[in-house]
Amino acid sequence: METVNDREDFSYILENYKEICYNVNNAREKYGRGEVDIMAVTKTVPYEKVNFAIENGLCLLGENRVQEYLSKKEFYDKRAQVHFIGHLQTNKVKYIADSVSLIQSVDSFKLANEINKQAGKVSRIMDILIEINIGEEISKSGIDKSQLFELVSQISELENVRIKGLMAIPPIGAGEDVFEKMNELFCLTKEKGFENVSMDILSMGMSGDYEMAIKHGSNLIRIGTKLFGARNYLKG
Repeated sequence: METVNDREDFSYILENYKEICYNVNNAREKYGRGEVDIMAVTKTVPYEKVNFAIENGLCLLGENRVQEYLSKKEFYDKRAQVHFIGHLQTNKVKYIADSVSLIQSVDSFKLANEINKQAGKVSRIMDILIEINIGEEISKSGIDKSQLFELVSQISELENVRIKGLMAIPPIGAGEDVFEKMNELFCLTKEKGFENVSMDILSMGMSGDYEMAIKHGSNLIRIGTKLFGARNYLKG
């Protein structure tokens, strides 16, 4: 993770955020879309930079790694909610069940059942999204779209888990048809009217494709590089 010099100027983050907001509003107006939430993806980003973003209006964070999140969470400005957006192992659920507000990356009943178990231990209902591997990429997590309705039906019966929508990471350079397929799945799932399921969130779109994602129904975009700059991966 990066280190921060006390004298470092974070003003570029504010300028980037303003540009993102401008582009989001333009896309909303152009494509006739409603409100769109902007998530700050905080992988490898020091908490000082994250807190600067929160101070300037961002109120939603996305964490990819459990260990990194645990090392930073106590330092975060408490005005922001935190979603877990990375691949989540069942044995790590217990470490985040009491603090994140939503888990976006649920891709199996086994994981959902463990979330249900750990949420019950801390007397809460955990909101989740089902992750779809919409590009059918071997290297990515997420379920095949053909499994969606069966998984939603299974998870909907869990007492301490509530499905709030879908999430996807379309392939880099994906065409509009991929984004539209995801929107169709979202709408079809909503039409099914599953009990204990509310299709409120379609989480799709990142730094390179968020305007296209908004065009095709995304109402939660996940922005890292465009907000904080290129990540600085340190060895060790």
